[in-house]
Amino acid sequence: MIDKTVSSALEATDDVQSGMTIAVGGFGLCGIPENLIQALIDRQITDLTCISNNAGVDDFGLGLLLQRKQIKKMIASYVGENAEFERQMLSGELDVELVPQGTLATRLMAAGYGMPAIYTPTGVGTEVAEGKEIRRFTFHGVEKDYLMEYAFEPDFALVKAWKGDRMGNLVFRGTANNFNHAMAMCGKITIAEVEELVEPGQLDPNYIHTPGIYVNRIFQGERYEKRIEQRTYSTKEKE
Repeated sequence: MIDKTVSSALEATDDVQSGMTIAVGGFGLCGIPENLIQALIDRQITDLTCISNNAGVDDFGLGLLLQRKQIKKMIASYVGENAEFERQMLSGELDVELVPQGTLATRLMAAGYGMPAIYTPTGVGTEVAEGKEIRRFTFHGVEKDYLMEYAFEPDFALVKAWKGDRMGNLVFRGTANNFNHAMAMCGKITIAEVEELVEPGQLDPNYIHTPGIYVNRIFQGERYEKRIEQRTYSTKEKE
């Protein structure tokens, strides 16, 4: 058995350096690696290029790194809930690359599959395609243009799971799966934080979402706020 456990988020991020590219799991505030993000803050890692579905909110998630000017470039598909992100982007302090959500997921998975590039019709004829190669293919009897997109090559991938074992096998809970599996696949080094760390053999193999072959380090997180991004209340009176 290969035991991939480390003691803490600080130990897990010991070799993360300023200027690196990191992929971060989560969707909104759901399933984000809270302890690993805090470790990057504590280590004062700067000039990061971050690949994530979004940039968190102003005072939580990746928004905490933005507040401290630790991110120099953000590659994301949705950024609408973060006023500081908007301010930094419009002022030119933050480099931003917006990627269609499906393309973002596929470029992550392509890295895990060992594919250097993908072809997609999404983005053809828009600003997304500027400066990129376009090829024409016939698929299912339809001929049309496809945009070539390169697979991501992050130095580290940071993900959060519900349960994991010492070999790095991961189980996500509900919608917290979101981008976490794809992020785990793409990292040169993948670090997973889990709510519950168990022994090998305790996870039902039929329900493992990410096999341990993709994970290099794993630890049990100390605390999880699990903040709700948008609270919605019913206006219907109780009968």
